[in-house]
Amino acid sequence: MKKPILTVKNLGVSFSQYTKGLRKRDLKVITDLDIELYEGEILAVVGSSGSGKSLLAHAILGILPNNATTEGNIIYKEEELTSKRKEKLRGKEIVLIPQSVNYLDPLMKVANQVKISIENKNKADELQNSIFKKYGLSEKVNNLYPFQLSGGMARKVLLSTALVTNTKVIIADEPTPGLDEKSLDEVLGHFREIADNGCAVLMITHDIDAALKVADKIAVFYAGTTLEVANVEDFKNGGESLRHPYSKALFNALPQNKFKPIKGSQPLPTELPQGCLFFERCDKSSEKCKVIRPKTNQVRDGMVRCLNAT
Repeated sequence: MKKPILTVKNLGVSFSQYTKGLRKRDLKVITDLDIELYEGEILAVVGSSGSGKSLLAHAILGILPNNATTEGNIIYKEEELTSKRKEKLRGKEIVLIPQSVNYLDPLMKVANQVKISIENKNKADELQNSIFKKYGLSEKVNNLYPFQLSGGMARKVLLSTALVTNTKVIIADEPTPGLDEKSLDEVLGHFREIADNGCAVLMITHDIDAALKVADKIAVFYAGTTLEVANVEDFKNGGESLRHPYSKALFNALPQNKFKPIKGSQPLPTELPQGCLFFERCDKSSEKCKVIRPKTNQVRDGMVRCLNAT
């Protein structure tokens, strides 16, 4: 049986805050979050703002702020991903392609920024030129600064920075915003190629349509947890194969599905209900949903957190 290269189990993330009167409180923003990432596959993480998508990436990489506390388990290659291991593997085997091109150093030529990631400095020029050529970046791009790049070029530079190492896991945080359709398809094609060559890709995105084009599985986040992990095929045929009411609502809210809205909004971390996090907005909820927080279950070859899933 194929084993995941990266497993996140029961992840919780809290932030220490000081309220009026200097009273300290811990605000829990992620609760019992679960995902599995496999080599050769793309797992797309979707959900509205505040659902915990980027915090998951930062927890895996160990780059949460100092006032953050984590619980649960993150397993990489069947070993606990401790803080020490995160530091050792970050930027080498586990690589972040950040959400903003502002992560590029504005005072350094882009070719030099890519070379920093290359351990074998004797081959740095060769590897950097090779990866730029692969992604259609001409030699003159070597001497450009980030502000001189188009949005598509900057994202290719960020992708190049990730791929000149011995990367096993790529975490791409919102890699497609602002791209025209041609550039979007090109970037998605690069991710598909990377996965097909054996890398595991975690793609965090608001763009469900983009995710459906390229991913193998979709993880649906809501209010700091995973509500469903479904195969891409489950989103076909009107989304009837989806298991969770929120997943179906997301699918129905797409432009091609007439922007069908649902009542209410995602609860804030300070206002989470006792039971199901989606209880107030769900048209299939029962009294037990109000008081019982669902655990994850396997239903029809997918994972779902719902008491009424069939």
